[in-house]
Amino acid sequence: MGHWQPNFKYYIVMTITLNGQKREIPASMPLTSLLETLDLAGKPVVVEHNQVALLPKEIPMAQVNDGDVIEIVQITAGG
Repeated sequence: MGHWQPNFKYYIVMTITLNGQKREIPASMPLTSLLETLDLAGKPVVVEHNQVALLPKEIPMAQVNDGDVIEIVQITAGG
C-alpha cells in the first residue's frame, strides 16, 4: 500500500498590515517580492516599514515579517 498524497499545494502565510489593511502573504517574503506582487517593482515608491522610512537602497535588503506594518506610496508626476 502506498501513501496517499493530496493533490494540492500549500504554503505558510503571515499577516501584515499593508496601507492600513490586514493582508495575508506567503511567509518569509522579501520586500522586493511584495512590490512585485503589487505591480510596483521598478516604479518610484516610498516605503515605510514599521514606522521607518526606507531609503531606495535599503528596499532590496528588507524582509517582511509576520505582524509588520508597511505603508507604500507610489510617486507620480503631474502638473
